[in-house]
Amino acid sequence: MVSHVGSVKRDGPAVIGVDALPALFALLQEQGRTVVGPTARDGAIVLAELESADELPYGWGVDTEAGYYRLRQRDDTAAFGHSAGPQSWKSFLLPARTRMWSADREDGVVRVAEPDERPRYALFGVRPCDLRAIGVLDRVLIGGRHVEADYGARRDGVFVVAVDCTEPGATCFCVSMGGGPGAEAGFDLALTEVVDGGDHRFVARAGTEAGAHVLSLLPRRDSDTETAGRAAAAVDQAATRMGRTMPAMSLRKLMADSRESPQWDDVASRCLTCGNCTMACPTCFCTTTEDVTDLTGDHAERWRVWDSCFALDFTGMHGGQTRTSGQSRYRQWISHKLGTWYDQFGESGCVGCGRCIVWCPVGIDITQEAASLAALLPAASRDHAESQDHAESQDHAESQDHDG
Repeated sequence: MVSHVGSVKRDGPAVIGVDALPALFALLQEQGRTVVGPTARDGAIVLAELESADELPYGWGVDTEAGYYRLRQRDDTAAFGHSAGPQSWKSFLLPARTRMWSADREDGVVRVAEPDERPRYALFGVRPCDLRAIGVLDRVLIGGRHVEADYGARRDGVFVVAVDCTEPGATCFCVSMGGGPGAEAGFDLALTEVVDGGDHRFVARAGTEAGAHVLSLLPRRDSDTETAGRAAAAVDQAATRMGRTMPAMSLRKLMADSRESPQWDDVASRCLTCGNCTMACPTCFCTTTEDVTDLTGDHAERWRVWDSCFALDFTGMHGGQTRTSGQSRYRQWISHKLGTWYDQFGESGCVGCGRCIVWCPVGIDITQEAASLAALLPAASRDHAESQDHAESQDHAESQDHDG
């Protein structure tokens, strides 16, 4: 029996049909939210502001490999049967270009305008790897003493609809990074898609009181054993179908012990230092500021823009640049992402989404580079790194439990 009203327990999953998605969109929009989600556009699954559930990429999947991405037609109507696209949710929470302020001089008086109003977002269709990435950005940008105000304002009150991953791509490796294809925390609502012939439905579970309230307003029924079993099996199978893996060792120790590895020369001979990996990465957060004026000098603006450690002037100082070679810049990126990020923020900066592999124009694969570094380590160092892996995995699990 379908219920349209009443309360929902946060820990009690329900089943909603695909025909409930328009109602879910409408509820979020009635709350004054701008809904952002995946849609098929320009030959890719992109994230965009959506007006209705009809814009979701029903029936579209993707094929990925190192330096390769193509849309493909699926043989079913799955809305989320695809792996990560070129954008991450960082594009909305920490946009590539944001005007921080503007000022005008009139009659000798300077008037500073407030920052532009931020949208109130509902993020629809967030995959577990991206849930973890948002959590990483939260810890970096608003979790410490120094808060990134614009990110905090955009992040405040965001409603997150997560979608469990049942279709990992050939470049996915979230399991290697201590995550998984199932959403565990950081969401208001989580959906697991089940497509069984003409029966297209979702197992829905609430993660917050706000999520439970929204779910209570949707047409739904209690979760049945068959649907719950099919949903759980799809997520479990996805965990065994990751297209990539990281070496089973402490990546933090691997990076520290590989500082002088000859592998850096090898990767430098291929790397274009274009910065695509940092632009596509859901956790890279480096920005810089640009000040601009008009020709009269009476109007000025300050913009925050994404920056990349692959840019030659990223570490520019009065005496010159400190990382002049492509080798040093690639080593800085991967060593920070997999190693020293842990020292700064208590976890890895990589969530295993595989975007950096797909969108590298020469197909450099972070998992292959890590494996090559591991293979070149002396046996004693390799054994030590492997022994530390378990301890770091336990630390991460405890951190996730605490955050949840």
